Amino acid sequence: MNRSAPRTGAVTAPRLDSFLLLLCSVASLGGFLFGFDTAVISGTIAMVVAQFHLSPFQEGFFASAALMGCVIGTAASGTLSDRIGRKPVLLLSAVLFVASAAACAVPDAFETLVVARIASGIAVGVASVVAPMYISEFAPASSRGRFVALYQLSIVIGVLLAYYSNWLLVRNAAQAAPGFVGWFGPRIMQAEPWRAMFGAAIFPAFAFGALLMAVPESPRWLWRKGRREQAAAIAARLANGGDILGGGLAEESPDSGSWRDLFRPGLRSALFVAVMLSVFGQLSGVSIVVYYGPKILASAGFAKEAALLGQVGFGLINLVATLVAMTIIDRFGRRPLLIFGTAAVALTLFATGAVFGSAGGGTPSATAALWIGILICVYMAAVAISICSVIWVITAEIFPTSVRGRGTSLATLANWTTNTLSALFFPVVVNAVGMAAGCYVIGAICVVATWFYWKRVPETKGKTLEQIEQMWVRK
Repeated sequence: MNRSAPRTGAVTAPRLDSFLLLLCSVASLGGFLFGFDTAVISGTIAMVVAQFHLSPFQEGFFASAALMGCVIGTAASGTLSDRIGRKPVLLLSAVLFVASAAACAVPDAFETLVVARIASGIAVGVASVVAPMYISEFAPASSRGRFVALYQLSIVIGVLLAYYSNWLLVRNAAQAAPGFVGWFGPRIMQAEPWRAMFGAAIFPAFAFGALLMAVPESPRWLWRKGRREQAAAIAARLANGGDILGGGLAEESPDSGSWRDLFRPGLRSALFVAVMLSVFGQLSGVSIVVYYGPKILASAGFAKEAALLGQVGFGLINLVATLVAMTIIDRFGRRPLLIFGTAAVALTLFATGAVFGSAGGGTPSATAALWIGILICVYMAAVAISICSVIWVITAEIFPTSVRGRGTSLATLANWTTNTLSALFFPVVVNAVGMAAGCYVIGAICVVATWFYWKRVPETKGKTLEQIEQMWVRK
C-alpha cells in the first residue's frame, strides 16, 4: 500500500465543489454536441434529398452516415484514451466537431457532404465514450450519478436546440437578410438553410475546444500511468480528492490493464451488463423518435408544421424528465429507475400501438391522433427518466480504471451499432408491418429489457469506483 496515497473512509455527501462543477460542465459540452449533431439531421433530410436528387438508398445512406462515423469513433476512442489520456482525445473530438460542421455547411457535392457527416459522427462517437468516463473519474461516489447524468442533460439540451434551430431557420429563411459577405449569407441563410443547420454547431464546438484547454487530465489516468505527483496535485484541488486516489487504485500497478483483463472472470460480467444496457437502450425506440418523430406524428394525421412543433415538445419533455432523473438518481438508485421506467416505456408503446391499430391501417381520427401525441409524450418522459439517464451513468462507473476506456468503448460501440441498425431498418419494418405492429415489437423488447435489468444489473448507488470493481471480482 502506498502510504502517500490519500485514504478513503465512509462515503459522505461532498460540499459544493466549484472546480468539480467546472470540469464536469466542460466535459458535458461534448454531450451537447452529441445531441445537437445527431438530432439536426431530422430537419435537413427533405431539403438535401431535393437539392441533390437522391435515391431512397442515398437518402438512407445520408441519414445514417453520422451513425456510421459514431461506430468508428467509439471503436477507436477507448484504447486511445487509455493510452494517451482522456483530455487529448476530447480535444481531438472538439477539432473534428468544428471541422465537420464547417465542411457540412459548404459542400457542392453530395459525396463531400457524406464524408463530412461521417467525420462529425466520429467526433460524436469519441465524445460519447470519453466525456462521461472523464466525469465519472472526478465525481464523488455519493453524487456521481448526478454528475454523469449532467452529460445526459447536455445531450437532451443539444437535441432540443437542434429541433428549435431547424424550425427557426426554415421559418425565417424567406425573411432573412444577408448577414455575411458574398454568397455566404443568402445561400446559407435563405436559399439552402440546411447548410446553416449544420454550420450552427461550429460555435459550441469551438467553445468546447477552448474550454478543454483550461481543464486538467483525469487524476485517475495520471495515477495509473505512474505520474502520481501530478495526480495528487489535481486531486488536492477537489473536495473529494481522497475518494479519487484512495482504495484499490493506490495498489494498482502503473499502466496495468489490457483487453485480456476486460474478459477475465468478474469483469466480463460487467462488460456483458454494459453492452446489453446499450443494446436494450437503443432498442427501446428512443433514437427512432429522435430521428423519425415528425414522420410518426405525420402518420398519425398531424400537419407538417404541427409535427415539427410536436418534435420540439418531445424535446422539452425529455429535458424536464432528465432534470428529474438528475435529482433522484443518487437518492433512489439506478435499478429502480431502470426497472420501473422501462416497464412504463413498454406499457406506453403497447397503448400507442393499440391506438394506431384502431385506425385499421388508415389515418387515425383527430381524437386518436391526440392520444398518440399524449402517449408519445409519456413515453419520452419514461424513457428519459430511466434508460437514457441511467445507461451513461452505469457504463461510466462499472469498469476499473485500468480498462475503463476499453470497456466503455465496447459498450458504446454496441450502442451506436444498434442505433445505426434501428435507424436504417425502422422505415422498412414500418412499411412492411405497419406503425401499430412496430410499436408492439419495440414494447415486447422493453419487456425483455425490464426482466434483464431486474436479474442482472446491480445497484451502484453510493459506491466508490473501487468498491464497484471489487463487487464484480467477488462475483
